[in-house]
Amino acid sequence: MNGSDVLADAGRRLGAAEPRQALPDDLRLVPPALAAWAAAALALGAPGRWVVAGSVLCACTGLGLLAVSGVLARHAPRGRAGPAVPPGAEAASPVGDDPVGADSESSPVPAPASPGDRARRAGPAVPPAGPPRPAGSHRRRGPRLTAAAAALLCAAAGATVAGLHGADTRRGPVPGLAESYERVEAEVTVTSDARQTRPRVRGDHSTPVSLLLDAEVDQLTGPDGTVTRLRTPVLVMVAPGAAAARWQQLLPSTGLRISGRLTPPRHEAERVAAVLGTDADEPPRVIREPSLLQRVAGRLRSGLREATDGLDTDERALLPGLVVGDTSRVPPDLHDAFKATDLTHLLAVSGANLSILLFLLIGPPGTALRSERRGLAPRLGISLRMTALTGGAVALAFVIVCRPEPSVLRAAACGLITLLAIGTGRRRSLIPALAAAVLLLVLYDPWLARSYGFLLSVLATGALLTLAPRWSDALQRHGVPARLAEVLAAAGAAQAVCAPVVVVLASRVSLVAIPCNLLAEFAVAPATVLGFAALAVAPVSLPVAEVLAHVAGLPVGWIASVARTGAALPGAELDWPGG
Repeated sequence: MNGSDVLADAGRRLGAAEPRQALPDDLRLVPPALAAWAAAALALGAPGRWVVAGSVLCACTGLGLLAVSGVLARHAPRGRAGPAVPPGAEAASPVGDDPVGADSESSPVPAPASPGDRARRAGPAVPPAGPPRPAGSHRRRGPRLTAAAAALLCAAAGATVAGLHGADTRRGPVPGLAESYERVEAEVTVTSDARQTRPRVRGDHSTPVSLLLDAEVDQLTGPDGTVTRLRTPVLVMVAPGAAAARWQQLLPSTGLRISGRLTPPRHEAERVAAVLGTDADEPPRVIREPSLLQRVAGRLRSGLREATDGLDTDERALLPGLVVGDTSRVPPDLHDAFKATDLTHLLAVSGANLSILLFLLIGPPGTALRSERRGLAPRLGISLRMTALTGGAVALAFVIVCRPEPSVLRAAACGLITLLAIGTGRRRSLIPALAAAVLLLVLYDPWLARSYGFLLSVLATGALLTLAPRWSDALQRHGVPARLAEVLAAAGAAQAVCAPVVVVLASRVSLVAIPCNLLAEFAVAPATVLGFAALAVAPVSLPVAEVLAHVAGLPVGWIASVARTGAALPGAELDWPGG
């Protein structure tokens, strides 16, 4: 394809029969996003004075580069760059010596001037005052300086936000009391669902399963009776006991009064200031009921669990996890099988869940602005503007039901990138949207900068936007059908960029990850759609929700079979040296 074809394709309207975006990817927002990400990750574990010094240095340097860029822009030559004309010299006309607009009747066919005549009329050559300056040098240096300034300013912002969050976590009496292992009484607000620990050792020497809840301490009563009002994040660890089921039913935003012992977190620069250990022999002491939104979300999630009670063990465990990330029923052996086949991303809330719903509503990317729109929206008579608003409402409901935790916010951001693609049909807008989402999420919650889940999500999304289309085109050129090429390229690209991170995280390499992901991919969409349908119908009609859950159990059972079969293959995974 030559240059004219590229420009023709790029200028074609999206409503055309076969719209294409042939322009190169827009990567201008990528360096600022990466700079903020790296600065936040470094600042979370650095001393405060170094964070302040680094932030000030980056900000001052960035502002200086902006000033220089402004000076270059003011002194840049106006108009199109061309050869310099000496003073007093006149540019020769391309045909003859007649000026533009001269009367051509007296000379219908002007005679071309000879080289000697043109030289005499132009006058003596004026030597240049110095070495020739490349044309457009100001235009090239200005944007480069602006891009560098934007990256430095975003790095300063990321370091500043991370430093403030880290200082807020270490502020107050909780870290000091945790270093002394003191017993306290605290009023806390639950900020997550209860989750079970997974012991690394099995058999007679395995540790008992405990419950973990994220919470914020609102009021602390120390060993000497001192009462302090504060907002400090802690991790509540509930030892096994008779009332464990009551602790598992707690919803986020619930207020509790807890008596227990504070201990330091396992690693430095963590999101929590301490671990508050208690036991489940007594039921939790609730001092404040959860909010209305969390009660609605909890009712929807419990309705989905009730609808799946009649399914087999694997289906009953996997369907809530696939739909809303509820893995409370997943047994350890099934979880290990998903880890061995690199299918654990199906058990966590991801942007794929929301993308499937938006795809069902709007249709494939690139068709939203066509007269032959696809999806449910045109069949229901919904206009394009109302379709976009409906997609936003679906994303908001997704966040509420799946909890507004960092992983869910990350999934919503990645899903909204897909919404942008479906609404505009422009592939070039996806990478800037991904970079903007990374930048905003890191500034909102800098702890994501050190999250393996966040890194894997961004890498997988970036691979699907950059590598997968190119690999799919290469496969199609070699005779692979289009749909199969897209699936193969997506699975291969995501696995290629995520494998190094998984090796560092889990100290292993899965040799069956790509075929298992390919086999499971075909069942994810129907299971997700049917699972969300059961989730929505359960509060209204539980029998209908049970029917939908039984139908969804077929693709979910296939996914479980793929995981167990792949994990049982000889040499399914190889150990990798840790450290």
